[in-house]
Amino acid sequence: MDPVYFDNAATTPVDPEVLDNMLPYFKNDFGNADAAHQIGRNCKVAVEDAREKIARLLNAEPSEIIFTSGGTESDNAAIKGVFSALSPAGKNEIITSPIEHHAVTHPAEALKRQGAKIIYLKPNSEGIITAGQVKEAITDKTALVSLMHVNNEIGSINPVKEIASVCSEGGVPFHSDTVQSVGKIPVDVKEIGLNMLSISAHKIYGPKGIGVLYVKNGTPWIPWLQGGSQERRRRGGTSNVPGIVGLAKAMEMSIESMESNTQKFLALRKKLIDGLENRFQGKFTINGPDKGGVPHILNVGFKTDNDRGLDGEMLLLNLDIEGICVSNGSACTSGATEPSHVLKEIVENEAIANSSIRISFGKQNNENEIDYFLDKLEDVLNRMMKVAS
Repeated sequence: MDPVYFDNAATTPVDPEVLDNMLPYFKNDFGNADAAHQIGRNCKVAVEDAREKIARLLNAEPSEIIFTSGGTESDNAAIKGVFSALSPAGKNEIITSPIEHHAVTHPAEALKRQGAKIIYLKPNSEGIITAGQVKEAITDKTALVSLMHVNNEIGSINPVKEIASVCSEGGVPFHSDTVQSVGKIPVDVKEIGLNMLSISAHKIYGPKGIGVLYVKNGTPWIPWLQGGSQERRRRGGTSNVPGIVGLAKAMEMSIESMESNTQKFLALRKKLIDGLENRFQGKFTINGPDKGGVPHILNVGFKTDNDRGLDGEMLLLNLDIEGICVSNGSACTSGATEPSHVLKEIVENEAIANSSIRISFGKQNNENEIDYFLDKLEDVLNRMMKVAS
């Protein structure tokens, strides 16, 4: 059997239709979108058409869409850009949470060297931050609130509309990393009330190395990356025309098929949980929301009969040998041998956190793969539990 790929929260395969839309801009229309000649103009038209399409899909204005290299750059640009704009006026506090993607927490921590004070709101056991927590934390020194829409490791959904309302009342810009939500659940920037959001194409069957930073017109923000007049002087660098075209097509296809994909993920999730309960009752726990989260992400921890955890790294390696691709958290922290920062915050038993894996579905997965995964997982866990007991 071909490898079973259950790591779609890390990255997804490029959809063939997306690739077909990109290929002309690697071949005939290969020009620089800022060039004055006809090949350059053709590329410029493609970029602006993509910008308008993405704006329409988000219910934004085309002028609010900035193309970046991906979610990490977008997060950095949002946090550092707002801080640069507001800190001279004494607004030096950034409100976030300890279970954000490192593309948020690391730049926030780096801003401490420039006088930033980082306020970390503690999530509940399902990884959720409430609007009440945000309201209580906002002061007259708050520069920015940055809280993700969907957690990439446990699939919890923050109440971003309510949080946005609180931020608006307090006159504070609100940024959300929507890398795991766009194309999976509805995202309408006007309905939610966001000032800024981040998107990455490779999470929605698009190419790697391209993303979007949405900045609502009027949001206090200074461009982070200088060096050219591209993106209306808001992000220097030669436009990644094939990537931009691919991102727009991937977003369009993902949003159009959102409902059917959701139903598929729900069915796969149910089959997997039913299988886990039938085979490993009392020996596994679901980290994060059992219900109410996104259906494509499931984080599961395993334990022995005496409630001891297992070696999570060895669990991953054994599954990989069996041709099963899963992860123990964010792909950006792969190689770490300790529990992810997300599980450290929400899972009380460190041993269970250390023996947890993230299973994330994509539209190419099927129920036969669930059966294969459960069979191989049972073999691996039986071997490991004998050693651990």
